[in-house]
Parts: sequence; C-alpha cells; structure tokens
Amino acid sequence: MTYTLYDKLMNAHIVREDDTGTLIYIDRQLIHEVTSPQAFEGLQMAGRKPWRLKANLAVPDHNVPTTERLSGVSGIKDPISKLQIETLDKNCDTFGIDEITMNDIRQGIVHVVGPEQGATLPGMSIVCGDSHTSTHGALGALAFGIGTSEVEHVLATGCLWQSKSKNLNIEITGTLNQYVSAKDIALYVIGKIGTAGGTGFAIEFTGNTIQNLSIEGRMTLCNMAIEAGARVGMVAVDDKTIDYVKGRPMAPTGKEWDKAVEYWKTLHSDKGAFFDKTIRFDAANIKPQVTWGTSPEMVVAIDECVPNPKNAKSDVQKTSWENALSYTHLKADIKITDIKIDKVFIGSCTNARIEDLRIAAKVAKGKRIADNIKLALVVPGSGLIKQQAEKEGLDKIFIEAGFEWREAGCSMCLAMNADKLEVGERCASTSNRNFEGRQGQGSFTHLVSPAIATASAIAGHFSEIK
Repeated sequence: MTYTLYDKLMNAHIVREDDTGTLIYIDRQLIHEVTSPQAFEGLQMAGRKPWRLKANLAVPDHNVPTTERLSGVSGIKDPISKLQIETLDKNCDTFGIDEITMNDIRQGIVHVVGPEQGATLPGMSIVCGDSHTSTHGALGALAFGIGTSEVEHVLATGCLWQSKSKNLNIEITGTLNQYVSAKDIALYVIGKIGTAGGTGFAIEFTGNTIQNLSIEGRMTLCNMAIEAGARVGMVAVDDKTIDYVKGRPMAPTGKEWDKAVEYWKTLHSDKGAFFDKTIRFDAANIKPQVTWGTSPEMVVAIDECVPNPKNAKSDVQKTSWENALSYTHLKADIKITDIKIDKVFIGSCTNARIEDLRIAAKVAKGKRIADNIKLALVVPGSGLIKQQAEKEGLDKIFIEAGFEWREAGCSMCLAMNADKLEVGERCASTSNRNFEGRQGQGSFTHLVSPAIATASAIAGHFSEIK
C-alpha cells in the first residue's frame, strides 16, 4: 500500500484505535508558562507524576520582557506575567522537568527553541499548549497545538486521543520572485483557500518551490498552516532536514543517528498516495503580501488596493469586509502603499529566525526609519539567534537604521507582555494573527514578511523594497 506522510506519522504512533477515536503516543511535549499552570495543578491534585520526564521541555516565552532582563524574574513589572513565569519555574522544579529558564542564553520562543535544540526531530509526534505548534511539521513531524486539559493528560499518560484528519496536498511549483518569502506564500495560500480551507485536513506542502525553501522558510509556512484552519502542516524529510538536525544538542549521535536517518528518509508521501484534496499554485503568481483586515485571509498583494465590499463573493463576505474596514479605519479601494503605519514589529514564532533577521538587515542597511514611525522593534526568536545576529553585525545595522534591538521572546505578537500597541496604532507585523485587539486593544495589525516590514518602516507606509 501507499501512504501519505501524515498517514505514516499517525500509524507509527497509534496505541489504540476504536470507534471513538485514535489514541496516539506523544514523543515530545513543549511547555510554556501560559497554558501549563492548571495542568500542573491538576497533576498535583490527583497525586500524579509525569509519565516520562524526558519527553518534556519547558521554555517561558509569552510573558518574558524583551528589555531589562538582568534582574531576572524578580524584575518583571507586570504582576500576572511575573506570576506565570514564577509558577512555571516552580512547577518544573517540583516535577523535575527540564526548563530553559528566562535568563538562559538558549531561552526564546518555544517554536524556535524546539528545532534549534534538536528537541524537534523528524518522525516525532509533538504537542504544545499553543496553536502554532504546527511549525514543527516543517521537519517531517506530526505536530499540533493542544488545550490545557490535554497538556495535563499528556504529562500524566504520554498519550492523547485524536480524530484522524483528511489529507490535503498544497503543491507549489516554480521560482519565487525577488523578495517573495515563505511568509508571502503562506498569506497568498490563505487568501486563496480562506481560513477554513484547511479545516479537517492535515496539510502537506509539496512541489519544487517548497523543496527549494530553507528549513527556516518551511517552518514559517507550517507555522501559518493553522491560520488556514488545518490541524497540522508538514513538509517531507529531505537532505536539508537531516543536515539541519545534525549536531543539535538533543539530536541522536553515533549508531542511533544512523538508525534515525535511515528511518527519517522514509518520511515522505509515497508515489501514488491518496490525497483527499490537492490544490496547486504557481510560485510566479505570488507577490509580497499585506493583510488589510482582521483575518489572515483578508490579504492582497502590496501593489493592489483594499478590496471593496461591493465586489464580495457573498453576503457573508460582504458583511465581514465591511466590519473589518470599520474596525481598521480603512476605506475601500485605497492603495495598500498609501496606508501609513505607526509601529513595526519583526519577530514572533513565524519570523524571528536568523534568516528572517538577515533579510531584514539587508533591506535596512544604510537607511533610516521614517519620522512618523513611533517604534520599530527587532526581536530575535532565541538568545542564540540574537548572539549569532550580533556576531554578524546585524544588530548594528538595525540600530543605525533606528530600530530597537531587543532580547528574545514572543514580544509584540500578542498583547501579553510589555510590548503592545496602543489604541488606534497601526502596525506592520511579521507575526501570524491580526484579529481585533491581537497586539493591543483597539489596535490595527497588518501581517507582512520581514522584508516588507523593514521597507515599510523606512518609507513610513507600506512599501515594496527599493
């Protein structure tokens, strides 16, 4: 028989299967401070211990400040943020779970740290109490987000009940245009299939365009699969995957490495494997993307205009567009490049890796942000990425251009730490969500790539690279 990558990964982890669902074994659980407190409390109340300690790795990220880190947790000003990180530290100490603490050089965003440390490996089943766990599928893993009660369940049993997804093949072929990135691919696809286009599916991204992406680019793409409604996003294992994993701190070595590689090379969809649905795109048609509304599917190319509700395909879409325009204070038919911005954020689990920072620095080099930009942040995805960027002199380029160079963390992706937008502020953001209030109450978020975010900071409005 022939199998898809998703089917292979599911079948390899089945513990039990019946009419109610499929019980699968979980190889790795990544933990952060927001969705874990109640899970640990549940364990304590039931008198249980984690099933397999080494299956878990904890990293604080959502509430971690990106400035004034020298004083550690005690220096966090927001009492809720401070409590959540203190609670994670305490729980990990109590239960004996490995944690990369706030001031560890390896600390960063959990979906950046996992692959960086080799905690994410091909063929693994990986969960985290965070929807963007789909990121790890870029390495040929079965990775998905779970809720707090499921975090507790995985801690206690090492297993989780799941319903099987259907298979969706998104095939992209051809050569990308200059400055078109994996982020643009993701937004373009979501714009075409909608935020419900992947509902009920596991997406495998295929085609020579995907094969030509770096592993970091693939992570960006799989990170956004959840925004298309899919449970997981995946890319088959190839030589790039194996080269990326080799030598990581938690990767296997010696004979175990050889055995692992032999298995990993089977992690691709078989020729002739059945997909419930296949959607094909030509990479040549993809331009830099900018979201204009309150959903990732409300997106157009940067050289286009804000859509007019009169042209909506249905009454539901018309109402949705009208509501989005009302919230974002935009008018239909205006050019995207005429939209002025107040702040710029380069970071998040979508776009805070060294490749993202390099392209942003390339665009920023020798230039200066516009006078109307109140704040432009560059937030590395981990302390090690920050260290590498500084070794390459990227920090100096950003600082000379007027950007603030920060410590690692989730930062302005979501309004859960000190980095947030004020009411009425408009942001060009490399993050993954743009619903109402995502980056701060009454704020407006436009999702873009690192290159477009940087060019827009320099222009003071949305701009192509010049």
